[in-house]
Amino acid sequence: MKATWLGLAAGFLTSIAVIPQVVSTWRIKHARDISIWQPLILIAGMLLWFCYGLLLGDLPLIAANSFSIACYLLLLVMKIVYDRRAQ
Repeated sequence: MKATWLGLAAGFLTSIAVIPQVVSTWRIKHARDISIWQPLILIAGMLLWFCYGLLLGDLPLIAANSFSIACYLLLLVMKIVYDRRAQ
């Protein structure tokens, strides 16, 4: 049980790390300083961790990665939309 709480705490902290970038990108309405590859590679890795968590039935892996995937997908969409508007 202690391991689950430790995993949830770690997942929470690493998952919320992207929120300042998402908020900043939303506010300034541009993402030209963000590489397209960073969120793409992170999403691919987090999808693998999510699948691994599903196979193990590991709540911390499932919860943290599903939230992070959603945030990075949002960041990726903003990157694409804002970069197209800037052209």
